[in-house]
Amino acid sequence: MKASAFACPQAVSRRSVLRSAAAAAAVSLAGVARSADPPAAPAAYRAAVIGHTGRGNYGHGLDVVWLNIPNVKVVAVADADAKGLAAAAKRLGGAAPYPDYRQMLQKEKPDLVSICPRHLDQHRDIALAACQAGARGIYLEKPMCRTLEEADQVVAACEQHKVKLAVSHQTRYCPRVAMAKKLIDEGVIGKVLDLRARGKEDRRGGGEDLWVLGTHVLNLVQFIGGQPLWGFAEVRQDGKPVAREHVHEGAEGIGPLAGDEVHAVWRLASGAMASFDSVKNAQPKEARYVLFVCGTKGVIRIGHGYMTQVHLLEGASWAGIDPKAKWRPISSAGVDQPEPVKTGGMHGGNETAVSELIACVEKGGNPSSSVYDGRWAMEMIVSVFESHRLGRPVKLPLENRKNPLTML
Repeated sequence: MKASAFACPQAVSRRSVLRSAAAAAAVSLAGVARSADPPAAPAAYRAAVIGHTGRGNYGHGLDVVWLNIPNVKVVAVADADAKGLAAAAKRLGGAAPYPDYRQMLQKEKPDLVSICPRHLDQHRDIALAACQAGARGIYLEKPMCRTLEEADQVVAACEQHKVKLAVSHQTRYCPRVAMAKKLIDEGVIGKVLDLRARGKEDRRGGGEDLWVLGTHVLNLVQFIGGQPLWGFAEVRQDGKPVAREHVHEGAEGIGPLAGDEVHAVWRLASGAMASFDSVKNAQPKEARYVLFVCGTKGVIRIGHGYMTQVHLLEGASWAGIDPKAKWRPISSAGVDQPEPVKTGGMHGGNETAVSELIACVEKGGNPSSSVYDGRWAMEMIVSVFESHRLGRPVKLPLENRKNPLTML
């Protein structure tokens, strides 16, 4: 197969990956404009898309991400909903339609697979089927699975079949976040004391917010502060500690769920503490859906999404009452530097993620948000409910791989 223009994180810097992405996209668009050019060579990679209209649909653009990636052709799409399948096949340039993803995987034997549905009750089974069918790379909508037991099975399948899997934690692929991590490692904010995160705290606030949106910020917490060693949490419903009577079937295939209020802390491998809080309808405009990294000499604020806003506040006064204190923007080039990366938005993040995934398929290494990172985010999420169930701190990785709410 033709070598990809991208490299896995271990091989090149994020900036060079993004420059390659921009160059590859420019070449691709130029080729479209020159109708007199010779026919393009056959795609080196065959991609397949799996969605489920009405049950998670196609996630956040995980279906169309392959259309602008050089040397990739979408050859097939699967969707159990007939109308959704027809629309997807058209959207994906005439990809062969299949009502059953298992049949599609066995017949088409794709190199790359997008597992798109937001409903995570489907993720484990589809991922296992893709591994068994010979896929080399998988792009998976977050969160990874319903339980740690399911996540363990996906990890084992990827290892057994030598499959690279990337979880669509968009913010993790932001080059500004990579620069923020570099500045933190260089001591710009001094010793990191704690990392403070909140969910969107809309109508999903509490347990659902933790699962569906907390996975993004907890993935960043691990990237910056290291893996969690232990966690302690409380989950409440209508002002009372969650009990068996509060457990219900969660939205988006989460499984047993409870809580309209979540408060959790973790000790990280770096020595810093981390926290996550979410209260239902506390901030409908997402004003606090951010991560603050607080150090002895300053604080860095990281927003949500690919090419999100990242800022530095220098000084020990985090409250911002110092009239001389100023939030300074961080670009992928550094503090107060113009942003050289022009690709943005959710689609840009997906393209960056799958381009890196292809590089890892070719050259080894793991994606920035790998199958292991996806499982660690789940460890933190599930530890909230396990700590609440036991009424004490819990060590991570957790011994219990089931859903703790089924054991109340």
